[in-house]
Amino acid sequence: MVHLRRLLLSLVLGLALIPGLVSAAPVTARLVAPVTSIQPGHPFWVALVLDHEEHWHSYWINAGTGYPTTLDWKLPPGFAAGPIVWPTPHVVKDTKGIVTGHGYEGEVFLFVRISPPADLPANQPVTLQANADWLMCKDVCMPGNEAVSLKLDVSKDTPAADLTSAGLFNKAFNGLPQPLQGWTMTARQTDQSLILRLTPAVGTTHRPEELHLFDTAGLVDYAAPQKVTEENGTLVLSLTVAKDGPADATRLTGVLSSANGWGPTSPGKGATFDVEIGAPGAIVQSPASSLPTPSSAKGTLAGTLLLAFVGGLILNLMPCVFPVLGIKIMGFVNQSGNDRRKITLHGLVFASGVLVSFWTLASVLLVLRAGGSQLGWGFQLQSPAFVFGMAVFMLVFALNMSGLFEIGLSATGVGGNLQMKEGYGGSFFTGALATLVATPCSAPFLAPALGAALSLSAVESLLIFTAIAIGLALPYLLLSMFPQAIKLLPRPGAWMETFKQAMAFPLYATVGWLLWVLAGQTKDDDNALLLIAFGFVLVAMAAWAYGRFGQAFGKPRRQLFGRVFAALLFVGGLYLGWPKGNVTPTEGSYQVTWEKWSPEAIKVAQAAGHTVYVDFTARWCATCQTNKATVFHNDEVLAALAKANVVLLRGDWTNRDPKITAELARWNRSAVPFNLIYAPGKPDPVILPELLTPGKVLEALAAAQ
Repeated sequence: MVHLRRLLLSLVLGLALIPGLVSAAPVTARLVAPVTSIQPGHPFWVALVLDHEEHWHSYWINAGTGYPTTLDWKLPPGFAAGPIVWPTPHVVKDTKGIVTGHGYEGEVFLFVRISPPADLPANQPVTLQANADWLMCKDVCMPGNEAVSLKLDVSKDTPAADLTSAGLFNKAFNGLPQPLQGWTMTARQTDQSLILRLTPAVGTTHRPEELHLFDTAGLVDYAAPQKVTEENGTLVLSLTVAKDGPADATRLTGVLSSANGWGPTSPGKGATFDVEIGAPGAIVQSPASSLPTPSSAKGTLAGTLLLAFVGGLILNLMPCVFPVLGIKIMGFVNQSGNDRRKITLHGLVFASGVLVSFWTLASVLLVLRAGGSQLGWGFQLQSPAFVFGMAVFMLVFALNMSGLFEIGLSATGVGGNLQMKEGYGGSFFTGALATLVATPCSAPFLAPALGAALSLSAVESLLIFTAIAIGLALPYLLLSMFPQAIKLLPRPGAWMETFKQAMAFPLYATVGWLLWVLAGQTKDDDNALLLIAFGFVLVAMAAWAYGRFGQAFGKPRRQLFGRVFAALLFVGGLYLGWPKGNVTPTEGSYQVTWEKWSPEAIKVAQAAGHTVYVDFTARWCATCQTNKATVFHNDEVLAALAKANVVLLRGDWTNRDPKITAELARWNRSAVPFNLIYAPGKPDPVILPELLTPGKVLEALAAAQ
């Protein structure tokens, strides 16, 4: 089947050129606050939020092999910024499992206390600006830099909460390491080791697990294992002193991390400490112990419910939901003049579909949140498989409305069968569909309500989600409860076919948006988006085959052929386009990691004794994509690259790049693909042919040794 997929890809690449998308940086930064306004003379907290792609990390204040994140502030006159208050780090490793230091992955909040001047004029917004610098590493490291800013209002009143960020902000803030309480710590140092003894106070029942010490001064060897034993209730940590650590250190400061925290009064995993080395000194509280509550502003539940209701009402006009709005209006038009009781029931069933779907999604989210998952509304759209399935469904739905084929209309809640028994199922389904497509749309008023819901209790959260659902379903409820209002809608007629076909185009736009989402989720795989697009082509062809040959007209054999052919095409489209996710290397395999080409990168790799493979390519180059599919998915080639420890450099010419153009001209070339292999210490590379095969690449690798 793998060879079949490669064959399909190669055939399609020979017929089409598909432009690519530019990948984003592996770590991005933004500045957030839990409030939308501040008071003159009252300090407040902000946070630099770093979002890391999978397997990428940045570093803590004592980084290990890297360097910590820094902020260079550009504040309005009279403002002052304190130091970064760091969350509890963890041991970071590269993909080979080698310890590289202390740092963070995923989403991390780095907090800073800002002090405004007392004479700050009210009713004039201020903008906080800073340049953030960090080091981001995976198997390779690169510096990151981003200018971040935050605009806040100035008011003499109590600061207003920013409900879109306050929930996650406060949760991260409350998880900051707190002073170690209920324990006595002593430290003894020899030439090569450091022994810490943690003795609990009388009555302390909590026992920390999987202890790890992170010191701020670099006294402890970050890469050495830390041994934890217990002696008569005292925990003993045996640490290795770093060879290049401070020779005259008299105190040990840092954070102790415990997998199960430090008791009910300390929600985070970290505990700060400051202890004298060589003496049984008491723990000294770190500056983090005086942290105030990050925000005293609280939104009332009633106000949040109102925002949720209005946000749900406005959702009906959002691009995500508008196609479903048109479908349901057509259903009401078809019902005009019919049994008022049935019309009312359809509206109520539709509303119940919205409510049940919102409750189901909200319950799943709250259950996962209770288990420790960091999720937001619309979390199901973080699954490439779900997004692909939604896109295929929307595409088939749109093709049906365009008239490419006809299907039982009761399945979508459209048409004359709405009065029948199965029509109620169609109304419920349409309500569920409206919920699914509504979740990514944060209409005005809705984002603050959702932000609050995700930080409140389960009961309050469900109340907010219910208010959103009622707002979304209200127009349909009103039309069903007051059927005479349907008389204001136009009568059924030939115009409905035109309207139905026109409503297909918002659905096509939804498919395009979902494809854009998939592009961001699969950007680490060069061919994933191409396969998804061609999968859509096969799905569309399946719809055409069903409509052309498999409908309920014509000879039975023709219908059977059309339906079987359509089914095969549909399954083929799902197979070809289904997102495969990130490939995890298995024993004996090799994961290809490309670095950005530059003449300097070649020299550095050669100086380190590496063979260098250079690939000049472009997304619009069909031959380039064929080379990737046939060569860099070949097990024998990947094994040879791994065995020779080859450094892979890629020059992406998708967009105009004068440096790549000049490099190609240096070799009398003006087009891609162009592949070179440099041997260590040799200035002249082996030049490969334009069309590659595994055998040619293996021969070139052997010649370069």
